Amino acid sequence: MAGALTPMLATAGALPGPAEDAQWGYETKWDGARVLAFVEDGGVRLRSRNDLDVTVSYPELAGLAAALGKRRVVLDGEVVAFGTDGRPSFARLQKRMHVGRPADARRLSGTDPIRYLAFDLLSIDGRATLGLPYAERRRLLEDLALDGAGWQCPRYFAGNGPAVLRASQQLRLEGVVAKRLTSTYRPGRRSPDWRKIKNIRTQEVVVLGWQPGNGRRAGTIGSILVGVPGDAGPLRYAGKVGTGFSQAALVGLHRQLEPLARPTAALSAPPPAAETPGAHWVQPVLVGEVGFGEWTPDGRLRHPVWRGLRPDKSADEVRLED
Repeated sequence: MAGALTPMLATAGALPGPAEDAQWGYETKWDGARVLAFVEDGGVRLRSRNDLDVTVSYPELAGLAAALGKRRVVLDGEVVAFGTDGRPSFARLQKRMHVGRPADARRLSGTDPIRYLAFDLLSIDGRATLGLPYAERRRLLEDLALDGAGWQCPRYFAGNGPAVLRASQQLRLEGVVAKRLTSTYRPGRRSPDWRKIKNIRTQEVVVLGWQPGNGRRAGTIGSILVGVPGDAGPLRYAGKVGTGFSQAALVGLHRQLEPLARPTAALSAPPPAAETPGAHWVQPVLVGEVGFGEWTPDGRLRHPVWRGLRPDKSADEVRLED
């Protein structure tokens, strides 16, 4: 069963208007990594959004099978790491997303634990639920009473979207996801029946290259050169990101980028050489996420801050959020 499904995706948008508010359910948008959990035969298999097996990375979730007894389910949700302030911490989650050695994952589960926040049910005891309305899938999910040390089913709210969004802003959360109560689950599709409304402005980017650093960054990366999809499809240059990196992140990125070297930029129109002096271009396969202030008139990210790599996403999945 594992690997047979890919997650349904949301479109960026605004809250539904007052006339249709009651037709929608509202969930918290968690700052985590999308994961499908396949629970059957006493075991748990975890698949990322881009269908990679990430079971080893999150040993905390092995107990989910015992918690569900003999139930066989497929869950959709997010793996989230929380900071000391109780809010989701994408930086802390970064420590867990790249881990492939069981011993390392077990060690990190003690220092940087995660929780699995389930928000949809795709199958139960061999019966697919994809064709059921969202409200019915949620009812079946809540009946499972998921509430363990490493997993839970956060509440959703039917209607009253503006109040839910205000609460997310007051708590300094990423935003909300609005889901039409009658919507079916469409694997791998980006549907207007699911809308993400963000409080924090972020953008997924494709890593195009890097520039050498100076001073304490000498010998490693000074800034990352990034791109986003253009109007006609090919990538366009979106600027450089030089802040938000830990020293460990810089070292790790340098190690990953060096084998990907290519002689020219993988762009429809390369930026002026004066804008990217000393650039080392790479194959456009790594995806990162940045926070930023706004888009400049020439299509550059203003004041971008690196948030981390997204190994759960592929370059061809990147979309402009605005």
